Amino acid sequence: MFRCAKVAPLIDIKNLTFDELTELLTGLGKEKFRARQIIKWVYARDVVDFDSMTDLSKPLRQELKGRFVVSDWSPEVTETSQDGTRKYLFRLDDQETVEAVRIPMDGGRDTLCISTQVGCAMQCQFCLTGTFGLTRHLTAAEIVNQVCAARKEGPVHNIVLMGMGEPLHNLDNVVRALKILYLDDGCGYGARRVTLSTCGLVPQMRELAQRIKVGLAVSLNATTDALRDQLMPINKTYPLTTLMEACRDIPLEPRQRITFEYILIGGVNDTRLDAKRLVKLLHGIRAKVNLIPYNEHSGSEFKAPTAEAVEEFQRYLLDRQIVAIRRASKGQDISAACGQLKAALDEDSQPACDHD
Repeated sequence: MFRCAKVAPLIDIKNLTFDELTELLTGLGKEKFRARQIIKWVYARDVVDFDSMTDLSKPLRQELKGRFVVSDWSPEVTETSQDGTRKYLFRLDDQETVEAVRIPMDGGRDTLCISTQVGCAMQCQFCLTGTFGLTRHLTAAEIVNQVCAARKEGPVHNIVLMGMGEPLHNLDNVVRALKILYLDDGCGYGARRVTLSTCGLVPQMRELAQRIKVGLAVSLNATTDALRDQLMPINKTYPLTTLMEACRDIPLEPRQRITFEYILIGGVNDTRLDAKRLVKLLHGIRAKVNLIPYNEHSGSEFKAPTAEAVEEFQRYLLDRQIVAIRRASKGQDISAACGQLKAALDEDSQPACDHD
């Protein structure tokens, strides 16, 4: 009786850090510099076919094809806003979907907002993605491929891990992806060009600071535990006192600040008293506050704040020497909030229900 030998699955180059790729190649008897050559082809030149890597010998290219693959993404759906914002929806190998958003900034420097999970387990009440629940973590390759796909349409100058999912809930894959994105001979993003946003997983915040440099943004959104417990259930585990203590302990580079994201929700957290409490919370922290008017969607009862409330809130912070930037909502004429395009696609794909 004959048994078929199991064939080892191909290893995706985009799941490997430079050190891991080097170790694998040297284990095959190849020179260390081959890893750098491959990294340049894959990330600097966007080449996914080993036969096109012409500074590698033909025997080496053939051997690589037998052991490795280079994954390559294109969006299944793209929506473009009148303001230039572009949302991409990607279909994964298991048929799940994630989103990324290209945001045009002043000076022609685009920022790409990428996802780190399919869905999210954090259940923040103002976030549409949280209503999906967590399906799974993204691999490092799936995180990196969002950047590679967007770069095909033009340079991406800055990256923010603020899309679907909680990055620190997927810490190992996120750190691996950052190491790949930072490669000098690859994508070449330094820590100053990448920002990671968290809802406040305190142990992982401390671990992240030990493992890799990256800009840190903390999604705050409330100035009392009572309100933050309602808006962000993670606060019941890591309340404001614990969270702010961790922020004070995070080592910062000279002139570096921690960004605090504060989504202004009409009639919920946008009062002068909220602003006063926010100033007190940030005492002793090199901080920058991003004020983000709530982006209304049909799945939520929350409302956007008035323009007057946003102006007064920002003015209160500025008058007390706190850097406070009002983030204009982008892509309001498309499904630009996290999860909106996925939700629309999933809804369209469901069979119609007949009600008696």
